[in-house]
Amino acid sequence: MYPIFLRLEKRPVLVVGAGTVAARKIEALLAAGAEVYVIAPGVCPEVAALAARGKVTLEQRPFRRNDCDGAFLVIAATGDSAVNRAVRDEAERLGLLVNSVDDPANCNFYVPALVRVGDLRIAVSTQGKAPMLSGLVRAWLQRVVPAELAALVEDTEKLRLRLKQSEPDSARRNAALRAFLEHELPARKLLQPPAENP
Repeated sequence: MYPIFLRLEKRPVLVVGAGTVAARKIEALLAAGAEVYVIAPGVCPEVAALAARGKVTLEQRPFRRNDCDGAFLVIAATGDSAVNRAVRDEAERLGLLVNSVDDPANCNFYVPALVRVGDLRIAVSTQGKAPMLSGLVRAWLQRVVPAELAALVEDTEKLRLRLKQSEPDSARRNAALRAFLEHELPARKLLQPPAENP
């Protein structure tokens, strides 16, 4: 599978389903800046509260053909494989990316378990085979990845921007960035280099 991070800010995302699982997906989409549209006949309190606050647009009704029109991305979170399949078929007819939560047969992409350390993101996936394992690996990584890496991301970005203005040669820019990181990682005791083979 081809890993990717999507820019969703101000992009229309359709979520079909409004239960507690859908609510978690919606919160993540909102955090990414997406404009979320929800279609579901039944709505859990969390999604109803988001709609009442104007955070999502909600239509309480079953999914219909053409509901995917205008969406950038589609999430099916109904718990009903037949509905998820109908959502997938409609999304794919339009050439859209579609994820059916806990229903790999009705996806054309999977959402990885995500480790967040400041702006650093580490994605974990079993390619839909064992999502619970992905979650456990993510939890382990969240505990062991140093929180101080967030500051290093910021410092590296500042240096990168300075180098883009002062050094026209990309190879020299990359060498300077690598030298900076190779110095800073051990100096800050963040990631120790692997031991050399004897």
